[in-house]
Amino acid sequence: MTYEFEGKTEKDAIEKAVAELNLNADQFDVEILETQKKSLFKSGHVKIRVIVDDEDSGKKSDENDASRPVSGKLIPQDEFEQKLVDFIRNIIERMGYSASVDVFFREDKKIGIRLDSDSSSILIGRKGKNLDALQLLANVYAGHIGREDVRVILDTENYRVRREENLVHLAYTSADKVRSTRLSVLLEPMNPYDRRIIHTTLNDISDIETKSEGEGLFKQVRIMFKSY
Repeated sequence: MTYEFEGKTEKDAIEKAVAELNLNADQFDVEILETQKKSLFKSGHVKIRVIVDDEDSGKKSDENDASRPVSGKLIPQDEFEQKLVDFIRNIIERMGYSASVDVFFREDKKIGIRLDSDSSSILIGRKGKNLDALQLLANVYAGHIGREDVRVILDTENYRVRREENLVHLAYTSADKVRSTRLSVLLEPMNPYDRRIIHTTLNDISDIETKSEGEGLFKQVRIMFKSY
């Protein structure tokens, strides 16, 4: 199912989508339909299209019912969290590795699981593909035991934070290359969350524009020079 949202910036439009659809920002794909940069006489304007599976859509939840976010090394608070931790540890052991698996944050409809292992680099894999695969399995399992409403986030060695920093650096260096050569740059295939980091990083640069190309979950971001 697709939806359209508007805002002063891409971030503003995405925040409206998150609030209205009651989803996390990494649960849907975003395509930028229109971008109008802020000028002396016009305010900024961005129009996006949000693509989401039907089963993931829902009504906005009451903010008063949201649980207060907590973080740190947490003890599983219920049967669901214990089953989830045991499942992830089991998968890693079946892969031939060992890891300490702990809850490190819980928010409304989101839980973070941290893996501490001597084999963290293998669990992460090339560009995080192994970690993403483990995260996907964890989310499928959560749905299998009746908690499809909860988004599971897996991390180890602060990979998610480091990945975001690297993507921001990639966005800026690629934009500089496009500006100097006037030729577009096509980045490697990325998941929706990583692509959104590229789009958001470059959204406010007046002479640069971005768009996603391809089909399926993993698309490529093209960075282009915008002439006036």
